[in-house]
Amino acid sequence: MTTANVTWVEDMQFVARSDSGHAIVMDASEEVGGHNTGPRPMEVMLMGILGCTAMDVISILKKKRQPITGLKIFATTERNPEHPKYYTKIHLEYVAYGDVELEALERSAQLSEEKYCSAIATVRGKAEVTRSCRVEKA
Repeated sequence: MTTANVTWVEDMQFVARSDSGHAIVMDASEEVGGHNTGPRPMEVMLMGILGCTAMDVISILKKKRQPITGLKIFATTERNPEHPKYYTKIHLEYVAYGDVELEALERSAQLSEEKYCSAIATVRGKAEVTRSCRVEKA
């Protein structure tokens, strides 16, 4: 079982803490009563998706003995226009750096999205997740 908590600081600012003891500040924009001192909760959720699939892809590529020197994943999203404003579309662009085979990157991303990434599995059925992959050679 995983647990986490969130503590109100002031206005729309909160500190969220996880089981591992790490914390992040979340806040809202000034227009809605925040101070813009941290990401919004939906941004944190998206960063969690990116981190989850990134860890999978690095692990898989290393097992495939691919000479990866860097990885970036960019997300673009669309949200439901009315409340609740959940993600309806998430596009992930995987960019590997090094002499990585494009096919290996594509397969690693596919395995992450379809089998291993718990964060993507959590939004599957609500958000359409698509991907593109490219390699920037060393």
